[in-house]
Amino acid sequence: MSDPAVPTDPGAGGPPSPTAPRTTAAAGPPVDAGRRSFLLSGAALLAGAVAARRGPTGLVSPPATPLPPATGTVQPMAAPTTPPATEPFYGVHQSGITTSAQKHTCFAAFDLVATSRAEVIALLKAWTIAAERLSRGLPATVAADAQGPAIDSGDVLELAASRLTVTVGFGAGLFSQAGTDRFGLAAQRPAALVDMPAFPGDQLVAEWSGGDISVQVCADDAQVAFHGLRQLAHLGEGTAQLRWLQNGFLADFGPNATVRNLMGFKDGTGNPAVADPTLMDAHVWVGAEGPAWMQGGTYVVARRSRIALEHWDRMPVAFQEQTFGRQKRSGAPLGKKLEGDNPDFDAVDADGNPVIPENAHMRLAHHLNNDGARILRRSYNYQNGANLVAERWPPWHQGLEYDAGLLFVCYQKDPRSGFIKIFTQMAKFDMMNQFVTNLSSGLFACPRGAKPGEYLGQHLFEPA
Repeated sequence: MSDPAVPTDPGAGGPPSPTAPRTTAAAGPPVDAGRRSFLLSGAALLAGAVAARRGPTGLVSPPATPLPPATGTVQPMAAPTTPPATEPFYGVHQSGITTSAQKHTCFAAFDLVATSRAEVIALLKAWTIAAERLSRGLPATVAADAQGPAIDSGDVLELAASRLTVTVGFGAGLFSQAGTDRFGLAAQRPAALVDMPAFPGDQLVAEWSGGDISVQVCADDAQVAFHGLRQLAHLGEGTAQLRWLQNGFLADFGPNATVRNLMGFKDGTGNPAVADPTLMDAHVWVGAEGPAWMQGGTYVVARRSRIALEHWDRMPVAFQEQTFGRQKRSGAPLGKKLEGDNPDFDAVDADGNPVIPENAHMRLAHHLNNDGARILRRSYNYQNGANLVAERWPPWHQGLEYDAGLLFVCYQKDPRSGFIKIFTQMAKFDMMNQFVTNLSSGLFACPRGAKPGEYLGQHLFEPA
């Protein structure tokens, strides 16, 4: 379904040169009257809208031991080649989900302050145009008046697109809030968009959780990623206000390599292969079981998990490997040689103990122990500085601790049979829980991708 009021952006037919810089309005492609009118009317409508603690230094732990030499050869878990300079925006599915992970992310949630359905539609139209332009390394919008307020901040004018992607999701608050059907969408809320259960050990901060709309911007350049999020937030002024934001990063471990988290272990080894459409349809993309507007979409869970790195760094490597159920250097399951080897959960040592402990992270998370349930992890590390900690019990230690950990992000066909099923057991028994505290949580329905001429979420607001 195509909406003539949302024309594709001029020049969108082909990607720019990989080294092509972002351009100002004067140097950019011509803008037809229809697009300029839409931008101005959209901007006008938006502008007119209604206005787990522990002692940080006092723990006595066994001394850390050096890493053993690597055993075996790490089996490549993916086969990306040199990444392109740009990632396509339009498609059956939204970008930034099965896209090869970029080095940086900004994951944000917004609360809607709009009072009408038309305002939300105008926001999504403006965001769609801006996201597509940003993915090509262009300013988010074209300035109509050089003497007027800046529409794009211009802080990345000389930088390339850096494989920027924008992924949008809808939270429960879009469909109803406090029993009120704000935008006439309550009947369209998917059954899978459930209220997240309270998990043992969670210490969720309300201000860092939930939200009506999620926006994740990823790019290989940190400033480009934040720039993208910043422009979308600016376009949403008066309609959507920022609720929470978390940045994340990944190091470049090279092609075919699995990234490592801040605990030093490989993250995402057990992911289903994104190049296998059968696996993606089975575990990630919503099919005929979901509402029409969600078919081809997915559900994202985002959680900020703070890790007690000071405590973790004091642990012997052997203990760390028992906690994960994998070798630290190679990533292989305990008792195996290669990262991609299948774990043997029945194997026991000379004393009859499981080689992979009963409460090891990998055993509890593995699909073989969860009735085949799988999720697509796309997590990032985060580091927000350090915080002062003062114990409330003797000997009342005080000191600084890292505010760092994992921005856990995963996609699935249905969170009830995906993340919620898997994490229910992990929250109770995972050895890693003594080092990790979950501080924020959000669940969002990411609609299918947009075609040229459509806006994200159009099939929800304008069903065929």
